[in-house]
Amino acid sequence: MAKHRNLAIILAIFNEFLIPRIYDRGMIVMATSKRHAFSLVELSIVLVILGLLTGGILTGQSLIRAAELRSVITDFTRYQTAVRSFRDKYFALPGDMRNATAFWGAQAGGAGEGYNATCAGLTHTSPATGTVTCNGDGDGMVGTNGATVERYERFRFWQQLANAGLVEGSYTGVTGPSSTFHAIPGQNVPKSRVGNTGFDIRHYDASGSDAVFSWGQSKNGNYFLYGAPLDGDSVMSSALTPEEAWNVDTKLDDSKPGMGKLYASATTTCATTTTANTALYNLTNSSVACRFAMFAD
Repeated sequence: MAKHRNLAIILAIFNEFLIPRIYDRGMIVMATSKRHAFSLVELSIVLVILGLLTGGILTGQSLIRAAELRSVITDFTRYQTAVRSFRDKYFALPGDMRNATAFWGAQAGGAGEGYNATCAGLTHTSPATGTVTCNGDGDGMVGTNGATVERYERFRFWQQLANAGLVEGSYTGVTGPSSTFHAIPGQNVPKSRVGNTGFDIRHYDASGSDAVFSWGQSKNGNYFLYGAPLDGDSVMSSALTPEEAWNVDTKLDDSKPGMGKLYASATTTCATTTTANTALYNLTNSSVACRFAMFAD
């Protein structure tokens, strides 16, 4: 789209400035008269205008990208605040809440208190209508990657935050069609302003194969995920270049991909090493290589 807009601008310049000069100087009949041509001053003016337009377009694109990166920072902070406000009001975490149906109604026979297998087993074919929802199991872990029966909490998480008026949008509360943890930005999880990227939530253990992005220094807890959708999975694909990720991390945390409260991909394309306490962002790599996990509560 940007290339088409650039071409349209250049054509407009030619239509506005060059074509009239062609007719004015009789250049339309060049075969019979070669005495008329553009002056160096006129050509210089056109080149300067084209240069200014190109520079303005590139600067505009840079400003748009900077605004998109700021929105990622804003969203992380906003979702953290929303979780704290929810917990202060309902004394539970969204998605994990044992009496959510008492506030917003029960979907698929999930009335009462506590976990309901029928309600938890709903899929993309049974999205929530209105505010009706399902209870969580109240264990403090939102949507672990272990038992299938607990994965549904990560989608009820966003639905219940929206029900409480703490985040914008409305969410289906159920998984996508491909798996029990299939996240679809804009449907069951929030969509970011940065292209086709979005946010998710899940619980990570402090060590072992379930540690956050395999960084050994990660803490046990619930984490917001940010990235591009992976087919049939969560937002687990890279979304930012290392420089962009460094920019976000510097403003939100400690500018280190494997330390603090914000973790980036534990890969040598995003970071300089996979050793947490010495890793820095791989700023020599200009390709999209990073995604994030940020401590939620």
